[in-house]
Amino acid sequence: MTRPPGLSARIKLTLSYVALVLVAGALILTIVWLFLLRYVPDEPLFTGTGFAPSQRDLLRAFAPPAGAAMIALLVTGAVGGWFLAGRMLAPLRLLTQATRRADAGDLSTRVRMTGRRDEFRELADSFDGMLQRIESQVEEQRRFATNASHELRTPLAIMRTLLDVARSDPDRDVDDLLDRLTAVNERGVELVEGLLLLGRADRGGFPQASVDLSLLAEDAVETLLPLAEARGVELVVHGDETIVSGSAGLLGQVVLNLLQNALIHGDAAEPVTVSTHCDNGAAVLIVENGGARLDPAAVATLAEPFQRGTARIRRSDKERNGLGLAIVSAIVGAHGGELTLAARSTGGLRATVRVPAGVRPSS
Repeated sequence: MTRPPGLSARIKLTLSYVALVLVAGALILTIVWLFLLRYVPDEPLFTGTGFAPSQRDLLRAFAPPAGAAMIALLVTGAVGGWFLAGRMLAPLRLLTQATRRADAGDLSTRVRMTGRRDEFRELADSFDGMLQRIESQVEEQRRFATNASHELRTPLAIMRTLLDVARSDPDRDVDDLLDRLTAVNERGVELVEGLLLLGRADRGGFPQASVDLSLLAEDAVETLLPLAEARGVELVVHGDETIVSGSAGLLGQVVLNLLQNALIHGDAAEPVTVSTHCDNGAAVLIVENGGARLDPAAVATLAEPFQRGTARIRRSDKERNGLGLAIVSAIVGAHGGELTLAARSTGGLRATVRVPAGVRPSS
């Protein structure tokens, strides 16, 4: 938006200081006139003790030094106001410079204003915090776009390779080719659906309803029971009624993703447990699985999109797209909660979801 040029804030403040000094001086002169000079006679008096000046005599004697004093006050107010305004507006210049650098694309810039806390320092600190959050989000989006492009390119490149090989092989097995193309296509569809779900969770705006996490956990266990039986993993679910306010579909996806992640990457020798309970006004969902000991530094990155544990074995039949825990984190965050991943001391992973507890609907 283009604005017409105007006076700077420094000039406006300086003029304000000069006007204040002018008003104060005029007020003093008015007080002198009202309470002193108005009681002096208009004509001089000659008494036995000497000469008493008239009002006109006092005005002639008082006006020149009073005018000089007013001029001195105005000059002092202008000069002092100019430097005082510059000193007061110096923090704003720092903020303006940082804003222009950020607007030019340098999100790493910071004001880092020194000194004791006041209004300008609080504004600068808030601005630095905002830039830090924006830089983090932009970097996360850039990394997400890069990883998404790479992940989406992989199935397309595989399909092109399969078609090129089939085209050059006159004795190709059409059924085998179709099966392999179908598997690659399903992986691409799964990835796109995961991206759409992740975007939906980030945007929010989903309908709110009272949802029982314990029922969602039971539904997820029932859904993934065939996968658990195929892997020889025991599923254990227990917990009390845990009511939250949110989307049943999205929260169901949270439980399903956590449970599926635990089944795929857990150890068949240990059960996968799912529990729910309430704790200090929060609804808590915990999913645990056994397995090898995990590096805590690596666990901290598992909720980022397209991140996978280095010790995980990817199987072609259950190949994951690295979005499961990222989707969980986004959905939980959209519900005002938090996802915590922790490596168990005995091996395996513990995923804890905490969201604000809701109110049980009246029957």
